[in-house]
Amino acid sequence: MAKASGDLLSGLMDGLPELEDNYNVAPTDDVAVVRQRKEHPRELDAVRWGFVPGWYPDLTKRPQPINARIETVATSGMYRRAFQSQRCIVPAAGYYEWTILPDGSKQPHFIYAPEQALAMAGIVSAWRDKSKPDDDPDRWVISMAIITRDAHVAPGEVHDRMPAFLTPNGYDAWLGADLDSDALLHLLDAESVEVAHELEHYEVSKQVNSVRNNGPELIEPLA
Repeated sequence: MAKASGDLLSGLMDGLPELEDNYNVAPTDDVAVVRQRKEHPRELDAVRWGFVPGWYPDLTKRPQPINARIETVATSGMYRRAFQSQRCIVPAAGYYEWTILPDGSKQPHFIYAPEQALAMAGIVSAWRDKSKPDDDPDRWVISMAIITRDAHVAPGEVHDRMPAFLTPNGYDAWLGADLDSDALLHLLDAESVEVAHELEHYEVSKQVNSVRNNGPELIEPLA
């Protein structure tokens, strides 16, 4: 993923802290997500990118998926509980996908919407470290995965999968507690198709291929 741009998501980010720039987010990194728990106001949290179910015995168990497929997120034993009650939105200016060149190397593309930042649908899990006492603030590890869908609804798609997106009209419903699983899936399907038709992309530097590189030059179009 690339950096987030809160000023282009005013309907989501109003009253929340500014987002820090990050141009090359990698799995297991902390990612900024917007959550709303019960009757509390929305909050911006930093959570681990790589889903760790609460029933895992420790943090070494695999897999720790970064994505959850929309086709199974409501029924999978891994994700079902989180989908029902622990959803989030991941704000981002855009994200990277890769195509394979004739020489076998990978060419990164930056995918974005010209008029707005992107609001990706995600699910959250809380894992309790039982080796730490109840009063230890680090006893909980909060993690997340981004929900993905078939990308062929997006004109000029780069990859066969893409994040499931939300429009401003869907923020409240996605973060709230009023919809059942079927209604949530219908919401995601309709809204992600709407956003997909706005997406554009261009090639960027292969520096993106190393997580050691992180700066605004990574999302500059290739000459």
